[in-house]
Amino acid sequence: MKIVTQEEIDGHTNATIRGALEGALLSAAVAIPGSLLLSRRWASYRALPLPLKVMGTVMVIAPCLSIQAERRGLEFDRAHWTGAGKMELDREAAEEEARWKALSTKEKVGDWASRHQYSIILGSWVLSMVVAGSIIAKDRHQTLPQKIVQVRMWAQGLTIGVLIGAGTLTHSQRQAALQRRPVDHSWQALLAEQAREKEERRAQLNAPGPSSPP
Repeated sequence: MKIVTQEEIDGHTNATIRGALEGALLSAAVAIPGSLLLSRRWASYRALPLPLKVMGTVMVIAPCLSIQAERRGLEFDRAHWTGAGKMELDREAAEEEARWKALSTKEKVGDWASRHQYSIILGSWVLSMVVAGSIIAKDRHQTLPQKIVQVRMWAQGLTIGVLIGAGTLTHSQRQAALQRRPVDHSWQALLAEQAREKEERRAQLNAPGPSSPP
């Protein structure tokens, strides 16, 4: 078992903070100008209340911040793996790449959607809020609170539809994975690599040192 040093802990923390800053800055560079552009181009979006616009911007920035922070932390961990663990990770990455290349375009779309279903659900909810808000804002016979309630109801209805679709897709993906699931022998490869490393260390310790001159 590897002992984690304070330097590695600090490095992981710095990598995570750097990823969070990257995600926040990049997403803010898209979300804030996008919101300003929509306010300038669409009168219906401009008529939306400020809290709703801010919420939409935050809903874009917050996931990007957390996702990029996690990615940087995982990259730091992978870069500091050594020995049998690193070889096993490399083997799994090569198998995943080969599996991806063997998929058809339709299967790749389904695989990507199943792995990013929460992002799709969140994005569809935000998009439905914007679309429903732009349509309902044109109704002059409703008050602002009534329009907000209508937007929320439409967004919830569309999101429920996306959730049902995501659940159906996940179920079909799991059934297909169970049918073609390979037998996992990764533990055997890991044990074999660890045994090989022990043998190499034992051989190095038992090797005779350089003979001293007479």
